[in-house]
Amino acid sequence: MTISVAASDIQKNFGAWHDKAYEQPIEITRYGRPTAFLVSAKLYREMLASYRKAVVAAAISEDEIALIRRAVVDTDQPYNLDDIPDNDIPNLAPTNALKR
Repeated sequence: MTISVAASDIQKNFGAWHDKAYEQPIEITRYGRPTAFLVSAKLYREMLASYRKAVVAAAISEDEIALIRRAVVDTDQPYNLDDIPDNDIPNLAPTNALKR
């Protein structure tokens, strides 16, 4: 659960909110709109470590492709890529075709 606090309150009571950020993220608002978050260094590092950047396939080098091909999933659970739905493929069929 995230606590939402006005920026002016953060400024007035930074020490207290700094301590509270060890327990949970603090949403900082300005004029009632979220503008920033105050999080602990531990949470920030965890988020940064799990951050993934999407790149265009054409931008991947041959060396990176080779690394991907050699990658092994370390699991004792069976997996099959055929189980993944193709949700990223747009439906090109018209939804409201004109009737004559």
